[in-house]
Amino acid sequence: MLRSIATFLCLRCQPVTALPLNLRSRATHSVAENQQTVEALYDLSVDIQKVRKLKGWVLLQSPAYTKEVAELLKNMGASGPIIAHILTSHPEAVLCNPEQIYTQKELWMSVCPNQRELVGVIEKFPASFFTSSSHHDNQRNNISYFQSLNLNKRVITKLMASAPQSFSRPVEQNELMVHTLQHAYQELGGEEANMKIWLQKLLSQNPFVLLKPPEVLRENFLFLRDKGFSTPQLLHLLSRLKGFVAELNPDSMRRTLLYSQDTIGCSETELRGIILRCPALLYYPESTLAERFESLLSAGISMCQITATPTVLELTTQIVNYRIQRLKARGYDIRTGSLEVLNGTKKDFEMSFGKLQLRRERPLFNPVAPLKADD
Repeated sequence: MLRSIATFLCLRCQPVTALPLNLRSRATHSVAENQQTVEALYDLSVDIQKVRKLKGWVLLQSPAYTKEVAELLKNMGASGPIIAHILTSHPEAVLCNPEQIYTQKELWMSVCPNQRELVGVIEKFPASFFTSSSHHDNQRNNISYFQSLNLNKRVITKLMASAPQSFSRPVEQNELMVHTLQHAYQELGGEEANMKIWLQKLLSQNPFVLLKPPEVLRENFLFLRDKGFSTPQLLHLLSRLKGFVAELNPDSMRRTLLYSQDTIGCSETELRGIILRCPALLYYPESTLAERFESLLSAGISMCQITATPTVLELTTQIVNYRIQRLKARGYDIRTGSLEVLNGTKKDFEMSFGKLQLRRERPLFNPVAPLKADD
């Protein structure tokens, strides 16, 4: 009995030849995917495997408007590789109704100088352009509002691209935050004539400031005022921090200020002076500051040098160490020299390094040395 049962099971469990992996993959995809979409994307040289891996659900949808979207982008001046890049990084674009996209194009062209620049924006921020049609009214109202502020078109375009959420919500929310920023600027002594330029710079530096609750801004200023910063100093911080002032909160600033004061060993008055020269110290967490202080001190730099040029703390330890090594190779002793040569962007540093090298190579003129005369 047992032998017959075993024989029966063996016959039932004969191995089945498996399909090759690539064929199984195609079989699975062919059943579920919209083949018209897949073929159209293939024709456009879109990386289908990447789309399947990251956003495979798009290939299951119907209807899709792949050819129509590609044609619209082409008519705007997008090349084949750019179209492929856009649809690979944001394949959801093929699900947008052509009429919806034409409406979106009209909205963007009201602030974008030309179609070529719009294509560049779409290439970098496709999700900002291919949005739901339910947001069009809010987008239109927000565009009109920012135009009424006489903001530069490029600034409005940057806002729409970098922080599309601020344009998809009711205009009243943006009005409230802008009014809060303007009121803070005026209350701190800012001049009316400079307010538009100031607001443009602030929004350009951090478009996400519009998404912050206005109360955050008020709480941060109250905290800094309690810490002894005067009205002109608060205006200076607001201008230097730009939109990042809304990223702060009293608890984090309290911890950062306490850590900085203990590490530097200075008074509150001295710390305020350092903060005014390097406002970024307000938003770095203690762990980041600890790493940067330790890196500088371990390189033989004194605390006096750091407080004289506190902006060096804005640089990562990797950048500081790299620049110190380059300066050391040229014979510059960072332990006795100024830290200003370390500061700035990569371009700034290369310029300072070049000037330093030029000074070393240029011979000094001695006015009392005898001149060599030809025999």
